[in-house]
Amino acid sequence: MHIAVRGKNMDVTPALKEYVEKRLGKIEKYFDYPVSPQVTLSLERDRHIVEVTLPVNGMLLRGEEETGDMYSAVDLVLEKIEKQIDKYRTRLTRRNRAQAKGGTPEYIDTSDEPVIVRVKRFALKPMTVEEAVLQMNLLGHDFFVFRNAENEEVDVVYRRKDGNYGLIEPV
Repeated sequence: MHIAVRGKNMDVTPALKEYVEKRLGKIEKYFDYPVSPQVTLSLERDRHIVEVTLPVNGMLLRGEEETGDMYSAVDLVLEKIEKQIDKYRTRLTRRNRAQAKGGTPEYIDTSDEPVIVRVKRFALKPMTVEEAVLQMNLLGHDFFVFRNAENEEVDVVYRRKDGNYGLIEPV
């Protein structure tokens, strides 16, 4: 397993890199194929932040933890990733059992999982990114889907944890 470890606003010491590789090496047992987690360690004032992104069969498992100590943040994010892996594996197992019984995976009893309770349809009006941010704020939402007037693509603007905005564009 190849683990890419990078530092943001800090230098990653060999001891810290070794610790991350040792701890995240434990997730290898969950997969029968090689996985390549990407780890970002960042230091902002007295906050130690660890982000882990793990591509799995076209999906992304992601965890982020923030503490006063980098080593404990690594431990906490590992717990979070392991829970996501377990949830992902449970869904796959249920889907496979339903297909083996001749059912369809859409109708699996997932009483312990969230379900879609509402479908909303709306016309996508072409607008600029700035107009989309304004519309999102007027509606009081954390994200807004719109047709970008500049490229005619469907884009998403969203409010980030740091208070700034993000833009998601399809490729």
